[in-house]
Amino acid sequence: MSTRATLVDAEATRAFGERLATLLRAGDLVVLTGGLGAGKTTLTQGIGAGLGVRGPVVSPTFTIARVQPSLVGGPALVHVDAYRLSSLAEVDALDLDTSMEESVTVVEWGAGWVEPLAGDRLEVSVERPRGAVDDPADAAAGARVLTCTGVGARWAGVVLPGDPVEG
Repeated sequence: MSTRATLVDAEATRAFGERLATLLRAGDLVVLTGGLGAGKTTLTQGIGAGLGVRGPVVSPTFTIARVQPSLVGGPALVHVDAYRLSSLAEVDALDLDTSMEESVTVVEWGAGWVEPLAGDRLEVSVERPRGAVDDPADAAAGARVLTCTGVGARWAGVVLPGDPVEG
């Protein structure tokens, strides 16, 4: 089952991430796809806020992976940006599988790279018109469309935020 949500601005995207965080638990893998500036890091900021992790949550583009421990006794957030990775060996060198059981792992640009880490995962596509900016006078101009798809037994029966997508 997939769901889709249209989010008018960055704040709505963060709020969606906070709602999504209520469904996440240690061991979950979230794979984010979308163009540059689509809102993947903004969504992850909301997930981090919802998990109650030490922040701020910023893009790990140059550090590749960042661990943000929980301040509330929940799972840590492992935030990965796979944009600069060029091989499966580089993904493997991150040793993400060593922290997955006790963390929520969110991987930006992860499609095609991290699926072997977990048969169960949440795939989130973030679409936004290229070059769009948030404009209070025209909320639709900067809108992001998120599509969430649960893969595997972990997500069977989980009601994801957004409107159900047929198919």
